Amino acid sequence: MSSLSLMAILSYPNIDPVLLQLGPVRLHWYGLAYVAGILCGWLYARSLAGNPRLWANGVSPISKTDIDDFILWVTLGIVVGGRLGSILFYDFGRYLEDPLAAFAIWEGGMSFHGGLVGVVLALVLFTRSRRLPLFSLIDVVAAVVPFGLFFGRIANFINGELWGAPSDVPWAMVFPTGGDVPRHPSQLYEAGLEGIALFLLLRLLTHHFKMLRKPRFVGSAFLGFYACSRIFVEFFRMPDVQLGYLYGGWLTMGMVLSVPMLFVAAWGLLTARERTYAPRLEPGAAPAAE
Repeated sequence: MSSLSLMAILSYPNIDPVLLQLGPVRLHWYGLAYVAGILCGWLYARSLAGNPRLWANGVSPISKTDIDDFILWVTLGIVVGGRLGSILFYDFGRYLEDPLAAFAIWEGGMSFHGGLVGVVLALVLFTRSRRLPLFSLIDVVAAVVPFGLFFGRIANFINGELWGAPSDVPWAMVFPTGGDVPRHPSQLYEAGLEGIALFLLLRLLTHHFKMLRKPRFVGSAFLGFYACSRIFVEFFRMPDVQLGYLYGGWLTMGMVLSVPMLFVAAWGLLTARERTYAPRLEPGAAPAAE
């Protein structure tokens, strides 16, 4: 073991990626992270949609029933988009040789940027089918995404994947699949930035500054903060081995895919304007007496 590894003072917890096994059925932490993220996001989204104080004129254009119905759409967008993004952006050659590996989601291999595209497509199709304001639903969804990002990065840490570059910082860890040198626990950096810090920022925007009243502001803030956080962490995270650095020993695919998000975020923040909506009835509700 190198002298660098002796400087690591934190031990990797080496948690079994399989939480529970009943015969041939295995419950992986990775799968549980997705369930937890979607469940928490669903409950929080219902809270945002059902709180009239957060919306202009006290009227939310999104109902709790809309949120309930959107769950299936967004789940498909996350899973299909995330998987396709991982295949196309990061490891196309592997899946070309073994197409069935594309279905082994429990092994990891989900792309945030691919999942983002899948969710946006689901949002467009759903809002068109319901005649809902696209950007208002985007804002609600953006406000809850940090739950999924947090649980997903914790699952990456438990799986011992996507670890960081070699380091001598006191909190560096020796990952079982990362050789005998201590590395940045970059998964935890992302969990803290993309999960906790981003949630707190968006919570401040929605509840203190009431920015849900300006469609696309919250969604744009999400894109901008995530892109900055991802680009920052990429300096401490090792690139996917099959890709390596794209240029100069520092540029990664994660950085490249995050840059366009900054331009979209800037446009959204600069053009967002307050908008009011007419009251909507929940399906099955009786109209008010005249």
